[in-house]
Amino acid sequence: MPTLGERIKHLRELKGFSQKELSEKTNLTIVQLSRYENNHRKPDPDALCRLVNVLGTSADYLIGLTSNPIQSLNEQMSFYLDHPLHGVFLREFFNAPDQLKNETRQFFNFIMSSSDRNH
Repeated sequence: MPTLGERIKHLRELKGFSQKELSEKTNLTIVQLSRYENNHRKPDPDALCRLVNVLGTSADYLIGLTSNPIQSLNEQMSFYLDHPLHGVFLREFFNAPDQLKNETRQFFNFIMSSSDRNH
């Protein structure tokens, strides 16, 4: 069974991240990440959560409780629904009448197309 470090390294490479890129995305140092990948240290719970989120996996996979590296849809959704800002927006959006959802989508598309023209 692969170790925690091997799983981190495998997913990092699968995502096409260098150690430097993953360390920047997770707010870890390259030394910390290297120690995790080489099984010289184990990430603390906060670092583990950041790795899980950036690598798009589950803590259960990284620590070896499951062999499936894909986050379940429920895990992915709970990450967004539990977020203080995004969660409020998403809950309101899901509960809104269809007309308001359509208007919100149109407004979002307008903003995105305006943003594309300005960049």
